[in-house]
Amino acid sequence: MNEEPTGGCALPQQGLPAERVLDEIHLLRAQDRPTHGGQLFAYVYDPAVPGLDELAATAYAASAHVNGLDPTAFPSLLAMENALVGAAAELLGGGPGSTAPEVVGSVTSGGTESLILAVKAARDAHPEISTPRLVVPASGHAAFAKAAHYLRVGLDVVPVDPGTLRPDPAATAAAIGPETVLVACSAPSYAHGVIDPVGEIAAAAAAAGVRCHVDACFGGWTLPYLRRLGVPVPPFDFAVPGVTSISVDLHKYAYAPKGVSVLLHRDPALRAPQYFAYADWPGYTMINPTIASTRSGGPIAAAYATLRHLGDDGYLRLAAATRDAVAGLADAVRRVPGLRLMAEPESTVVCFTATDPELDLFVLVDELTARGWHTQPQLSYAGLPASVHLTVTAAVATRVGEFGPALAEAAKAVRAAGPVVLPEQLRTLAGTLTPDALTPELVGGLAAGLGLGGSAAAPPDRMAVVNTLLDAAAPALRERLLVEFVGLLQRPHW
Repeated sequence: MNEEPTGGCALPQQGLPAERVLDEIHLLRAQDRPTHGGQLFAYVYDPAVPGLDELAATAYAASAHVNGLDPTAFPSLLAMENALVGAAAELLGGGPGSTAPEVVGSVTSGGTESLILAVKAARDAHPEISTPRLVVPASGHAAFAKAAHYLRVGLDVVPVDPGTLRPDPAATAAAIGPETVLVACSAPSYAHGVIDPVGEIAAAAAAAGVRCHVDACFGGWTLPYLRRLGVPVPPFDFAVPGVTSISVDLHKYAYAPKGVSVLLHRDPALRAPQYFAYADWPGYTMINPTIASTRSGGPIAAAYATLRHLGDDGYLRLAAATRDAVAGLADAVRRVPGLRLMAEPESTVVCFTATDPELDLFVLVDELTARGWHTQPQLSYAGLPASVHLTVTAAVATRVGEFGPALAEAAKAVRAAGPVVLPEQLRTLAGTLTPDALTPELVGGLAAGLGLGGSAAAPPDRMAVVNTLLDAAAPALRERLLVEFVGLLQRPHW
């Protein structure tokens, strides 16, 4: 029998039985972080609703082979897309009876694509501007920088106040110039979970005749429900004059499978430059609202099924459970000496840092991981300290009581172990090395010393040393090191 190593080349000489293939996938999946159970605070969104996964998977399979390239050929997909856009628009202050009755939108593959398309629409609306620019707060999602890079749009970054973690509206207004095509803000920012002063920023953009995009990818589906529950959520959606577009991810707090996001525009004229059309070739005339041409209907059908099954009342209950979980986790952080919240939670994020140098955050993350709690470390930046990010979902609600003792135990273990101490030569290298000076040999040596790379090509169980090294490096060097390190992991095994 032809035996292939699990996770090796995907194409065996002879086809394998279905059971064998599924066994391989299950074996590989066993190495992953847990996507359910309320102990993973990043990357996945779990509502802990029985039967929802099965429903979404069935809906996905029913439309997996439907192609969104031509909505006239597959009207089912067009109907579901329009329904998702309508639901998002109504939730975010648009639709009939609102101050933005003509809101239109598109379903994309995720928040990054939504942000890229928002930047594209703003850029292409002004072909007379040869060097368009984007104004974004330093706390804005990295996808804005990706959009600027891909689309050759200049990036003007507005610092955030180290106390409020928000951009100053006056500084944002001052950054707007004659070449600015878009001003962006967050509701909330991913890193710290705070809502930018959308009203003031949108007013400044409108006064300059510039579009304003609200990145609500992370919080757009929960903030309206939190407001209904009595949380003091400031205005951030289409009810705010000057807001011209909003993005919201359905695969986050709408709890749909990945990847589905919605990009909304206040009116059809604003959306028009988002499209790409091409007829100057002998094939079919291409017309795309998104970056992809061929799109599987699977994610869209799964999102449609999820929204229809949970309903408005279901999302309100999930938001209430999440609100309570956030409060419980924040209290757990407050009870540990040497830790402090970066900001009082106002959405679905708990973010904390250390005030005691003996309480090494990167070691704390490793200790929590060893206890089954998977958190997200964030490196220091422009005067902001390193921090730990917790994305809180409804599934966390039943586990809050366990997290507090685990956090206290982890902190005790960190104090006993002491902080990571980089060799002086390595710390000096991180502080002085330029990205251009990195050679394959140097990267290979660093990777080997840090436990990365090799034939197994798997990340080490403990990442504190790696994160300490990255934290000591300037952002440009961090980027290059991570590109090289991840490149070592993403290689085929023969």
